[in-house]
Amino acid sequence: MKRTLIALALSATLPLVYAQSTPSKSTSKGWEFGAVLDLTHTTRPLALGMRDQGLQLGHSDLTASGPVGNWLRGHVGAVFETHDGKLEKAIEEAYLETTALPYGLQARVGRFASQIGHLNQQHMHADDFTERPLLYRAFFGGHWNDDGVRVNLTLPTSFYWMVGGEAFKGKKLVAETWDSVKNPGVATLVTKIGGDLNRANSWQLGLSYIKSRRVAALEEEHEHDEDHDEDHDDHGHEAHEHGHGAMFSGRNTWMVDGTWKWSPSGNNREQQVRVGFEAARITKLNPYAGSGDKHQAQALSVVYRFNPSWEVGARADWLRVSQPHDEHFHTGRLREQSLMLAWKPTHMQSLRLQVAKQSGAQEIEGASKRTVQLQYVIALGAHGAHSF
Repeated sequence: MKRTLIALALSATLPLVYAQSTPSKSTSKGWEFGAVLDLTHTTRPLALGMRDQGLQLGHSDLTASGPVGNWLRGHVGAVFETHDGKLEKAIEEAYLETTALPYGLQARVGRFASQIGHLNQQHMHADDFTERPLLYRAFFGGHWNDDGVRVNLTLPTSFYWMVGGEAFKGKKLVAETWDSVKNPGVATLVTKIGGDLNRANSWQLGLSYIKSRRVAALEEEHEHDEDHDEDHDDHGHEAHEHGHGAMFSGRNTWMVDGTWKWSPSGNNREQQVRVGFEAARITKLNPYAGSGDKHQAQALSVVYRFNPSWEVGARADWLRVSQPHDEHFHTGRLREQSLMLAWKPTHMQSLRLQVAKQSGAQEIEGASKRTVQLQYVIALGAHGAHSF
């Protein structure tokens, strides 16, 4: 497996060198193609983490996007990653979206990432840290993509203000439910506002609400089903262990996120400070849950670009959940702190060293006292613009 991953890295790097020395032709009027390779070495896996021990192929993808007629744009993305030494692959995105609706409207249909929170809509290889915050890993499987529809409205204000709604099947978020539900299984409402205070400062705030009709199967139901349908539940257990779907869920989820960026010279490529905060609360966990039974998580991060090619950052995560056991709940807790140093010689490459530790673990297994991760990401061809 390690030889295969090294070969993939070399095969991706050579085309980049050639591309940088060869004039490129613009393909902005037609379809564009891109690829991202994510290689990571992890000394110890983190609790609720998404990276295996050793050398691993992370969230790598192949993408294609372009116009479909005069009014639509299409996008397709396939993702490749390894777990337990096995290569997993899936169609992560496949959607059509409008490009010319009036009054600031835009619609999308197909498979895509929900726009809840700040990070979910962003591909994981574009993050500032090797692992997503505990909030995303525990509540959304790291990166929640699903099948559904979206309608957004950008309001005609002097600052940026977007409101939008989504309806999803929800099976990508909660695979097995405690009761039967009809589609759509999950609906979201999101609003984001932001703007520039001056040449050096910019900001964005977001509020998200998620209404889910898909609540995870109760523990005793899951154990009972294993006796009747072993193959089916083995598949569900594998998804649970590998982070493909929520590990903790409920009917109602509220999220708030805030981002502030400061560039002393006004040029964020030269120097920039980024501060981000996200928090989520999930209630109505299952039919036995009371008003005090809930899941909560917060994440606070600071990243400083002190040189066009160098960044340093720190993040603190807090997680508190109510673990269902029959008709009662046990409190689960976990804290995580991360430090990272990233070298970005070009816009298309990054080499990141990250140290993380977990503490205060209660009812959550696998906490790591210290984990060191080395990540290399390289992008080829076209790739979408990063979110704010």
